[in-house]
Amino acid sequence: MNNDSRTLLLKNGRLLDAGLGLDGSYDILIVGGKVREVGPGLTAPADETIDLAGLWVLPGAIDLHVHLREPGQEYKENLASGTRAAAAGGFTSIACMPNTEPVNDNAAVTRFILEQARRAPVKVLPVAAITQGQRGERLVEMGDLVAAGAAAFSDDGKTVANSKLLRHALEYATLFDKPLLCHCQDNDLFANGVIHEGEVAAAHGLPGIPALAEELDIARTIMLAEYLKVPVHICHLSTRGGVELLRAARARGARVTAEATPHHLFLDERAVVDLGVGVTLDEKLKPARLRYNANSKMSPPLRSQDDVKALRAALKEGLIDAIATDHAPHEATEKVVEYERAPFGVIGLETAVALGLRLVEEGVLTPLQLTARLSLAPAAILGLTDRGTLAPGRAADLMVIDPQAEWVVDPEQFFSKSRNTPFAGWRLRGQVVLTMVDGKTVFDRRCQDCFGQPGRFTQGHEAE
Repeated sequence: MNNDSRTLLLKNGRLLDAGLGLDGSYDILIVGGKVREVGPGLTAPADETIDLAGLWVLPGAIDLHVHLREPGQEYKENLASGTRAAAAGGFTSIACMPNTEPVNDNAAVTRFILEQARRAPVKVLPVAAITQGQRGERLVEMGDLVAAGAAAFSDDGKTVANSKLLRHALEYATLFDKPLLCHCQDNDLFANGVIHEGEVAAAHGLPGIPALAEELDIARTIMLAEYLKVPVHICHLSTRGGVELLRAARARGARVTAEATPHHLFLDERAVVDLGVGVTLDEKLKPARLRYNANSKMSPPLRSQDDVKALRAALKEGLIDAIATDHAPHEATEKVVEYERAPFGVIGLETAVALGLRLVEEGVLTPLQLTARLSLAPAAILGLTDRGTLAPGRAADLMVIDPQAEWVVDPEQFFSKSRNTPFAGWRLRGQVVLTMVDGKTVFDRRCQDCFGQPGRFTQGHEAE
């Protein structure tokens, strides 16, 4: 049968959809890859009916911030492994950052990424660089990149230090109706820092990265966008001061959005010192017992407990719009070096949804707020008018979760090539068991693939 006309009926699941404002038992009728009808007790004839009793159905998660490493660093991750990790984690669309080799700063690289992603299980949205080579000196040809398929612009991992250049980037991105995703960092203050400038850094003589390094650049970026009356998005917000800058800007009517990562929402600077469960902070600060955990090294760094509290409150309030992973894979040996030499970055595609469910357990978010932060808001930021909610007429991109499944984070079981998670050994409740893109099952954890790993992948969609 032609898949374009295939009819699928999902029955008896608990639908959680912030876009529809629904939390309850609803059936979903899917025709030709799009949602046709949502309601209780649907009885329409279908080519296939799936009983989802006891399971939760959510719009597919959309990740604003992923590093797929292809082209050029395929030993860390590639489009095949990264998109499999995304599907296993419940993500149906992912925006991939431009810091590849070569940098995605021209139409040829954008087209290469899209060609490689044609048969990926999830939608890949290339984010192009703001400046050529991400060097902060000359703007890319935004028009050519948009025509080639660029979904957004960012110099992520670096900042556009030249304010005049950033001003022009904001103006041109708005002309092309594409978001500018800003990594906010004052390079002079960041300098050679490796962890948050706080008590752990002071106790061990490690070079610190002050919160001010992030906050100064957030302030500059917001002021430019506000002056120009254009939108801007702040990547991986990590400090209380950044939250307050965002709050003040929103109160003035500025068109600024922001994301936070699961690692910044759950971990603080103490995670840098890896001494196991039950060790107090005072004990961790004794140099004689020190063992650093390079899988807790990322940029921006893990901040203070107070910063974590502020981020959680802002996420609950809706001041922080989205949860994004900043999935940054590295080969294992790159992290098994002195802490100062280890690269920044951790992975998160396969743990983010379960950590989001823990935020629900802990009362930080309601289930509907979680779907807003994972799906609805990211779709709006990227201008994906057909994604983010399961409203009739929208793409049938969804994930199915077993809310009672308990599992331990074991990096060796990841579909990603990389293992650099700070959550290894965590016991989580709630797991993605099924992922659909355009009404097609692209991941089913209940099956086995030919390599014996849990989960089955099907061939992905052809690019439109």
